[in-house]
Amino acid sequence: MIQQNSTLKSKSAKIIAKALEYKGVRYKFGGTTKKGMDCSGIVYVAYASEKVNLPRVSREMAKVGKQTTLRNVVKGDLLFFKTNRKYRKINHVGLVVSHKKGSIRFVHATSSRGVIVSSLSEKYWKNAFVKAVKVL
Repeated sequence: MIQQNSTLKSKSAKIIAKALEYKGVRYKFGGTTKKGMDCSGIVYVAYASEKVNLPRVSREMAKVGKQTTLRNVVKGDLLFFKTNRKYRKINHVGLVVSHKKGSIRFVHATSSRGVIVSSLSEKYWKNAFVKAVKVL
């Protein structure tokens, strides 16, 4: 069990490191490269780097893995959001990079600022949050 747990930790660490390589890259709808990235693109590319295949869009990614509580979120888990009140569907995803003392930080791509790390305690993200999912 310990071996499996440490393997998962190193896999999630590599996935997070890959995602963070894109920090500062501009937003591009459908993007999956350093020329431009969208929110599901960064998660898709980061997981693919460790041979974990995920659907390409956030709405479909949300159907994979096992739902978890925010209290039990760990590095590498995914956070899903509804940022468009009009459509009321999951349309945004972020990858958890840290969870310390209830403070959850995640890497994602925003249309206004590109690939950044945000805190779930920010009002905008807290209000748009839908669910957390374990993929690994």
